[in-house]
Amino acid sequence: MPVYLTPEQLAARNKRSLWIALGLVAFIVLIFSTTFLRMQANLAARTEQNHAIAAAPAQPAMAEATN
Repeated sequence: MPVYLTPEQLAARNKRSLWIALGLVAFIVLIFSTTFLRMQANLAARTEQNHAIAAAPAQPAMAEATN
């Protein structure tokens, strides 16, 4: 047996659906921006580390120990 909703109930359901959709979009944006910012920070740290390695004086190769 189908349930018929009044116009007020339909409006309330549509409003709830809209707020749920907006909350979901906000959560997705939060996760995306957090991931993007963390990746940017890691990229900057890696670039800095590579520059430090390149600027360091070359170490002489260690001779192999023989027994």
